Amino acid sequence: MNIGDLLAPERVHCQTDVSSKKRALEMLGEMLSNHLPKLTQGEIFDSLLARERLGSTGLGHGVAIPHGRLAGASEACAALLKLEKGVDYDAPDSEPVDILFALVVPADCTDEHLQILALLARMFSDPETLARLRSASGTAELLTLVRDWDTEDTG
Repeated sequence: MNIGDLLAPERVHCQTDVSSKKRALEMLGEMLSNHLPKLTQGEIFDSLLARERLGSTGLGHGVAIPHGRLAGASEACAALLKLEKGVDYDAPDSEPVDILFALVVPADCTDEHLQILALLARMFSDPETLARLRSASGTAELLTLVRDWDTEDTG
């Protein structure tokens, strides 16, 4: 699986100015709802928020992977948000989060969901990858970096 295949240019935003975790999740819900016509922005936001209530999806090192399983999702879909300035996210290291990779999968895709999360955790645990993502100057570069990492790492 190529993580980059879960993204599309319209679901990647770079240097976005967001003031809170809630607003970041709202924006991710909006980005995802444009690709998932059976789901509203509110349904996706509620799913992401419900998962956050179980425990922060912040990984540390300024990264979070908000995610949810929704019956109305027909396929796995993701959105990537790189913030201009990190927001408080209740991450385990208490660092502000400036890279958010949101994932929505169909409700019955437990194995695929876990495989994607494991791959994302591996990608975002690499300091060199994080540095490249943070230095990206635009959406196209950010998307290319994600696609290239997956190709280099697994292919």
